[in-house]
Order: sequence, then structure tokens, then C-alpha cells
Amino acid sequence: MHRLALLSLLLIGSSFAAEPSIEKQDLFTVGEDPAYQLYHIPGIVVTAKGTVLAWCEARKRSAGVSDWDDIRILLRRSTDDGKTWSPPQSIANVEGPKAKNPFALKMKNVDPNDVTYNNPVMIADKDGTVHMLFCLEYMRVFYQQSQDDGLTFTKPVEITSAFEAFKKDYDWKVLATGPNHSIQLKTGRLIVPVWLSTGTGGNAHRPSVTATVYSDDQGKTWKAGEIAVPCTEEWINPNETVAIELSDGRVMLNVRNESKTHRRLITTSKDGATGWSTPKFDDALLEPICMAGIVRYTHGGQNEILFSNPHNLDKAKGAPEPGKNRDRKNVSVKLSRDEGQSWPVNKSIEPGPSMYSDIAVTPAGTILCFYGRSGDTKGAAAFAGGRLTVARFNLEWLTAP
Repeated sequence: MHRLALLSLLLIGSSFAAEPSIEKQDLFTVGEDPAYQLYHIPGIVVTAKGTVLAWCEARKRSAGVSDWDDIRILLRRSTDDGKTWSPPQSIANVEGPKAKNPFALKMKNVDPNDVTYNNPVMIADKDGTVHMLFCLEYMRVFYQQSQDDGLTFTKPVEITSAFEAFKKDYDWKVLATGPNHSIQLKTGRLIVPVWLSTGTGGNAHRPSVTATVYSDDQGKTWKAGEIAVPCTEEWINPNETVAIELSDGRVMLNVRNESKTHRRLITTSKDGATGWSTPKFDDALLEPICMAGIVRYTHGGQNEILFSNPHNLDKAKGAPEPGKNRDRKNVSVKLSRDEGQSWPVNKSIEPGPSMYSDIAVTPAGTILCFYGRSGDTKGAAAFAGGRLTVARFNLEWLTAP
């Protein structure tokens, strides 16, 4: 009887094992709203109550200097594990006169009347608050928060003064937060990666360095940390950066860059603000110069780190270096079981043209990767795609052979 009971329990247990599954849903598609010709910079986070928030930059034009275009920040919400979504809602508005960044006006085809809201970041606080930072004209930074899971946000408060502390080490003229979601540490500290530029190089975004700002009072005040990754001959133009807290309490930054090594840069800090380790390239994480996503997966006894970006350095005619084509395609998700020391699992989500991504995990253990992919015919596919898509999948799909 004992053997039969044990066998019965094993059979019952196996019946609850989830089948590998993945499904995709477009949340923003070029052509659906005539006001916007490009959707870019996707971000996603899951609140303490389990609501999924997915946001992006909605741009008026699809070509030219679109980073300095007329841009709004749109948000969609899901309260059913990412299955259905609310209509898009504009969530960033600064009242009063707005001046264009002088470094933008040095570029051709920039309309001084356009208003550029850029680089939104959200943090899901464990107390239920949703913290949000965003920029205006790549030179002013604002903070707002939501107490109702993204239905409404408080009036934005300018926090640009916190960034003045960086100028003793780096005389920035152009700045940006994030983008993507960011993190709250176990201590309660809020951490937001930022990049800073003198604005004298390409697109007025280069050269650049990366750092963090942080808050120890639930977003009321913000302070500048130390420069985490400077711009050197080896570490070229570190910029869009994501953060994760490691099991030992350290903060790890995973940094986009334009270095010849073609790999992501990694640096760590005990407090997420100071004492950054010497940056190192992660050989497993290819870098086609594109935003990435990172998140911790803790569900069903698992405790792992997930990472998403275009896994591509194919050999191609006209590539920057032999075998180093940086086309944005093959957005993939990797899994680490040793706190980012190795990435033994790698699964492609979108083999074709695919771009910026962010990644989140719901209370049910569903993994959500929100990313750009091809789909338009107006020239945006090369860097942003024609639509922003959510891929919903489980750990079984990710780890299946």
C-alpha cells in the first residue's frame, strides 16, 4: 500500500507540471494611432498587487532625429497576468514653458517647438507605491508616483538639482534616466541607473558615462551616486543601463556600450551608489548596441536571474568588423542560476528583427518580455521596429530543450 500511495502521489504531482507555453500580443502598433509613427523604449514592471504596467515612448515621426522628436509617454495596464490590457494613457505632463535642449538645436531637422518627454523609469515599491522618473528634453528630470497601480499619478516634481553633483566629475549637458524598470533594494533604497553626456558627439548623446541616482526616503529626495562606468578607450560610451540586487545585497549594473569587445559591461557596488568595481565584459552577453532587460525570478522554489536583449553578432557584408554585425535581431532570454556568473540557458523569442526589451515576472510565475520587433514600412525597423510586443511564457518554455 505504501508503494501504491507513493506512486499515486508522484502521478498526481506530475499532472500539475506545467506544459511549456509562449504567446505574443502586440500592445503598440504603428498605424493604429495617426498621431504617432514610432513606438520605442518599452518598459514593464509588476506592482506589489500584481498589476502589470507596460509603457513606451510614442513619437510623432519615424525617421530623422526621432530621439529629439515630439514624444509622449504612454502606459497600458493589465490586472489579469498580462492577458488583457487597458487602452493607452499619456502619463507625463510638465506644466509651464519648456525650452529645447541647446545641444539638440545644434542638430539638423530638430523642431524647437517639439516637446520631448524621454526615458521613463518605474519602480514597484514593496509597499504598493509605483515610483516613476522621466526626463524632459534630455536635460531636466522629474519624479512622480502612483498609489493606485498606475491609474493616476501625482503632479511631477523636478529633481534635476540632484544631478548637479555629477558635474564635479563629469560636466554633462545631456542626461537620461534608465530606461526600463528599476529596483528597490531590501533596505528600501530606490536605485535608478542614469547616463550622462557632454552632448558633443553623435545625436548629442555621445560621449557618455553611466551612474545611478538613489532615494532613501521613498522618492521624496534623490541623490547622485558615483560614476560607475567612465568613458575610456576600452569602455566606449557606456549608456542605457539596467540594475539588479544580488543575493548578497550588492547591486549589479548591466551596461550597454559601444566597445570593440561587443559584450555587455558589468560592475557591482555594495550600496548601489558608491564604490563600483572595475567594469568587466561578460563574454556570454553579446552587445549589438541595444537596450536590455534584467529581473529576478523567484517562484516555485526557484531563485534565478533573467536577462533579455538581441543576441546577435552575425557575420554580414559591410559589418563593422568581420563577424561583428550589430543588427538588432534575435531578442532572446537568458537564465542564470549563479547570480549572473554564467548564463547556461538562452532561448530566442524573436529570431527576426527585434530591438529594445524589458522583462518582468508576475506573482503566478509568468514571464513577460516586452520588446520591439519589425512590422512597419517607414524605415523604423532598423532600430525600433514597427510594434511593441509582450511575449508571455513560463519557465518550462524557457528551460525546455
